[in-house]
Amino acid sequence: MRVHEEMQDVFIFPTQECRTLHAEGMYPYHVQRVQHFRPGDFAERLEFCKWLNDSRHLHRYILFTDEAQFNCDGVNNTHNSHVWVDNPHATVESKFQLCFSVNAWCAVLNDQLIGPFILEGRLTGEVNLRFLQEELPRILEDVPLNKRGHINFQHDGAPPHSSREVRNFLNYRFPGRWIGHGGPHKWPARSPDLSPLDYCEWGWMKELVYSVKVVTRDALLDRILDAADHIRKSAEAATSYPRSSQPSDSLCCGLQWHFQKRALSTNQFK
Repeated sequence: MRVHEEMQDVFIFPTQECRTLHAEGMYPYHVQRVQHFRPGDFAERLEFCKWLNDSRHLHRYILFTDEAQFNCDGVNNTHNSHVWVDNPHATVESKFQLCFSVNAWCAVLNDQLIGPFILEGRLTGEVNLRFLQEELPRILEDVPLNKRGHINFQHDGAPPHSSREVRNFLNYRFPGRWIGHGGPHKWPARSPDLSPLDYCEWGWMKELVYSVKVVTRDALLDRILDAADHIRKSAEAATSYPRSSQPSDSLCCGLQWHFQKRALSTNQFK
């Protein structure tokens, strides 16, 4: 309820508004932005979760992969930020004249963080194919052999991931064992919450990287590598990643209930 819009034609003191709303059990909250879904998304997400549920150990062999960009500005959220000082003109530097950024690739395999690998330049289908052919085998050398032969490669539906050459190579390298657009197992569109990189690792890493302002690209690169090492060595990583990358246990069951409820509520307003 937008209080001032509802009561703009009636003169009521703001304090009286608050007391009245509190008496009705209402309190002010910030509006949360959530991912927009199309009508067919619910069925695709449920189908993907059911496929995972068919094998209780499949999640241990899914190589979740993703790319993220780190830039010089970082993240400056001043909405709830307050500085208690004598000088009221506290500032945060941003919009640097010299702009620079770093594109990083990372992966999560069960309880193992793999990467980051720095991608130079803009990510295209050709660049992605070259990475899969030349760099990925070397990166996976740290994965135990008993896991490497059963890996199910996952990536989202970004255009560089969906070129014909990339799909042909994945069919050759991971026959029947890759997840993505045009693959044997379709990755549900608009589903960042299904990937541990999107809803766990990237946020954690950016929080560490942006805790200190950097003024050069080399310094930003060093902070990305240090953040990854910190996550790997952290005791929290040993317990958070198995939970984050186990959608077949809690996440998918919860999603099934959640999306059935969402689909029901959506149909009521059609």
